[in-house]
Amino acid sequence: MLKSLKIAAAVLVVSAAPAAAEVELSLYLGVQSVNSSTASGTLPGGAAFSRNVAWEGNPLENPYYYGGRITWWTQNDIGFGVEGTHAKAYAPAADRAAIGVSRLELSDGHNIFTANVMKRWPAAFGAKRWTPYVGGGLGVAMPHVDIQVIGAAGRTYDFEQTGFAVRGIAGMKYDLNDKWALFGEYQATWSDNDITIDPDPAVAGQTAGKFSTQLLTHAVNFGISYSF
Repeated sequence: MLKSLKIAAAVLVVSAAPAAAEVELSLYLGVQSVNSSTASGTLPGGAAFSRNVAWEGNPLENPYYYGGRITWWTQNDIGFGVEGTHAKAYAPAADRAAIGVSRLELSDGHNIFTANVMKRWPAAFGAKRWTPYVGGGLGVAMPHVDIQVIGAAGRTYDFEQTGFAVRGIAGMKYDLNDKWALFGEYQATWSDNDITIDPDPAVAGQTAGKFSTQLLTHAVNFGISYSF
């Protein structure tokens, strides 16, 4: 992810007008949760299911929750950029059993990539080092899907582009100097996910399954940023 963000930063710098104020690279860790949601679809072979899943985020278990973004700030303190977040979603044992799977997780991870628009207010409270900001983004969900049907010889274990995603951000930055800063923020992401479940390789001619759900995550992030 960091390599991709650096490439995006280079593109932003090259395309920015001479009047551009700064480019800011931000990296963060945090604590993330996932709302319950209705999951529906069919298992490979055609068995239908519909279940309210009480998703778990497990942000402090490996692989950890993290994210990063690149923002080009203009002179009027409007920012444009890109962001990637490695969130996670695990289905509890009771929900897995009811659906008919032994594994059901987006743990490496429930990846959200968005193009963002941001607004900041430097020294908004008369304190020179403090800068509140808000933002939002539109993009896609690209989770690493890990699903295994009970009794199947194989499992679905790959990245999929599963649907549309939305991001909301509200935070506060504290400048350590003219380059480095610390920040804390709240983030929410919403995504519409249509996942393909691979057929059992041991069953000839079996059709693929489908798993559909909408996921809403909440996170409190803490990070560091560098401006150049």
